[in-house]
Order: sequence, then structure tokens, then C-alpha cells
Amino acid sequence: MSYRCTLGNRRYTFSDLKTLLAKASPARSGDVLAGLAAESAEQRVAAQFALADVPLQTFLTETIIPYESDEVTRLIIDDHDRQAFEPVRHLTVGDFRDWLLSDAATTEVLTDLAPGLTPEMVAAVCKLMRLQDLVLVAHKCRVVTRFRGTIGLPGRLSTRLQPNHPTDDPKGVAASIVDGLLYGNGDAVIGVNPVSDNLSAVIRLLEMLDTLRERYHIPTQTCVLSHITTTLEAIRRGAPVDLVFQSIGGTEKCNASFGVSLAMLDEAYQAATEMKRGPLGENCMYFETGQGSALSAAAHGGVDQQTCEARAYAVARRYRPLLVNTVVGFIGPEYLYDGKQIIRAGLEDHFCGKLLGLPMGCDVCYTNHAEADQDDMDTLLTLLGAAGGTFIMGVPGADDIMLNYQSTSFHDALYLRSLLKLRPAPEFEDWLIEMDIAGEGGLPIPVDARHRLLEYLA
Repeated sequence: MSYRCTLGNRRYTFSDLKTLLAKASPARSGDVLAGLAAESAEQRVAAQFALADVPLQTFLTETIIPYESDEVTRLIIDDHDRQAFEPVRHLTVGDFRDWLLSDAATTEVLTDLAPGLTPEMVAAVCKLMRLQDLVLVAHKCRVVTRFRGTIGLPGRLSTRLQPNHPTDDPKGVAASIVDGLLYGNGDAVIGVNPVSDNLSAVIRLLEMLDTLRERYHIPTQTCVLSHITTTLEAIRRGAPVDLVFQSIGGTEKCNASFGVSLAMLDEAYQAATEMKRGPLGENCMYFETGQGSALSAAAHGGVDQQTCEARAYAVARRYRPLLVNTVVGFIGPEYLYDGKQIIRAGLEDHFCGKLLGLPMGCDVCYTNHAEADQDDMDTLLTLLGAAGGTFIMGVPGADDIMLNYQSTSFHDALYLRSLLKLRPAPEFEDWLIEMDIAGEGGLPIPVDARHRLLEYLA
């Protein structure tokens, strides 16, 4: 089916829904690289006008990647909740945008609606929105998950403490953990990216993290972000695995490039659930995504990168994860060229994930060869705080010395919590107060008290 729009004396025709979605996307380098971007600003506007008139029901009958050849498409169609979709079934994409911005779209209504939305629907409406629209709607979405702590409650902002080390030295990792805890970081997860997927090294890190957590009764969860096959083997050998991690994408071919399939994710989800290590809940999966991952693997199937990213959230949603993290600027300027594109993409990802019912966090980051700097990251960080972001990264000095990219620091979480009166997860906040790290509200207390804790940890 083709789609048309006339602007002035020129008529634009888009051959199918996949092409229409791509041409309607705000400009980004990845879509240009893939040959999918609009050829002019006028063509982009024409595509957005045409997209606004597409009924939401169209996304249930016209797939952008064939049902027969892609298991992610089959997941999206087969798991769609038609009863939840009923309140917006009659709307076009443009009508849906207006409705989302209205008072009728309350937190409770959006929560009930989430299973009725497909990734393509939310990607489409996202393309019609300004940044303030994305912030406003995402702020109304509320997703709460639980393991040892409660993540995503109103007025709360959690952090992943990311103590990476270039040689996986447990002492170096532990030093960064203590540093982060002293700044009130780590309630979402203490998560280490290992240098290698060596099983014995991964198990050694898992045991160190668990020993530290148990010794000081820290109400959080730990994770070594190894490949899912390594984590499964660690589980089989009795290692203390809290969360199972995996990078995922929006097409079957992209997930194959990560070495995973839905069947493997099913197996890992069952194994993690059966361990029953979470006293407060069974949300035991942690996923990371990022615009451009499918294109970088030549696995996008002609779909624009923002829509591909939204499709990854359908994969995540299947497993009721504790955390989903868009690593927004990590892949590089080939996909998000500068600060402006990174900011837009971060808010798009957060909006789409929250609307689909996911606990979305964001690694507010950039690579050193991108046209971006820490001022751009401050802008995105602040906007995500206003948009109700679930969690951000806490990296020593904001400079990850193992992955070699720039992220957010322990101090950045303090800034956002102080500015917007946000607090850590309640169980973690109570622990911070008990340990004399923080006062009411989760903000650090004077340095002399923190020195007492250092002596205690020593």
C-alpha cells in the first residue's frame, strides 16, 4: 500500500509503510548512511503529514518486516493485546498524538494501554512529536519493578553503579563500588562490563559482588554483563547470579548478530526466575539497546533506526525486566552524529519504552569522536529527569576507562536528585541513612561522616 501527501504544487508518494516511517524520521546520520533518510526537509514534512493520517490499525495488518521471516515480527503480532488496544483502535497516528497529550491519557490509562500498543505504533507517533511532547507523555508513564529494591516509584531516580576495570581486577572494581556507594549510587544495579567472557573470570566477579553486597547488607542487585550463554553456564555452576543481562535488537537478524534468539532468552529467563534470589519481586532480566545496532550489523531490513530500536522493546517486554537501558550515544557518530541527534534519540527511546510498559533507563553518553560534549549530556540528563527517567549511569569521573566512552558520573545523579527533589529507591535510601552515607532525601551528608564509613569498610 502506498501513501501520499501534497505540499504546495508537489505530490509526494511513499511506496509502503516502512518507507513512510523512514522518511518521517527526524534527521540522523544512521538513516543517511543506510540510504533511508528523507531527501529534503520538505519531503520529511510531507511524510509526517501522511503518517499522521495512517490509522493505528494499519500497523496490525501491514508489517514492516515480513511475519514469515522474522521472529520479532511474529512476537509483536502474536502477543498483541487487542482488548487493551480497544480504547485507541479508532485513532490515526495524528489523533493518537493529540490524545496522548490530553488530560484523558492519565498514568493509569497509559498503564492499561501499554500491552495494546505495538513498537511501530509508538515509533510512528514519536516521529510527530517535539521534545517537550516526548517529555510530557513519558513523564505520565509509570513502570515499577522489583528485585531487592523497588525501582520506578514516583519521585525516585535510581542509578546503575558501573565500576568497570580494564583488567577485571576485583580490587579495582571494589574500589569504584565503594566510591559510588559513598555518593548514593547503585540502587538500580551494581553492574560490571567484563573485559572478556571468560567463565572463571565472570564467576570470580559475581562472587566478589555478592560477597560485598551480603557483607554490608546492601539492598540492591548485582550483575556481570557477560553474554547470556556465559551467564547460563555460571548459573549451572551455582554462581550467585541476580540479573541475567543481554544486548538485544529489533530484528531476528540483529539478535543473531548478538548470538541470541528468543528461545535462548526464554531459557535464560526461566533459569533466572527459578533461582528466586529477589525477595521483593521476580523482575530478573536486564537488557541494553541502542539506535543503530541493527544497522551496524547490516540487520535492519530497510527499517529506520528509531523504529528498529522500538522493536527491540517488544523483545524486552516479553521478559518483564527489572531494567532496560538505551546506551544512546555509544555506537558512534555514524549513527547519531552530534549532541542534537543524541538528545533527540535519548528522549525518543525513553518515550517509546515507557509507553510500551518498560522500566527505561538511559546511558547518557557519547564517544570521543562524536560532535558532542558534556554540555550536551547535561541537557539530555536534565530532560530525562523531567521526563521521569527510571535510572541513569554512575561512572567514576564520567569516563569509562574500560569501554573508552563518556557517560554520567556519580555527581550527576546528585545534581539531578537535588534539582528535581528525587530520591533513591526506598530500600536503598533507608540503607544509606543507616550507614551514615546520606540524610533524608538520599543526598550525601558531610564529608567527615563519609570518612567514618570508609574506616568501617576498611
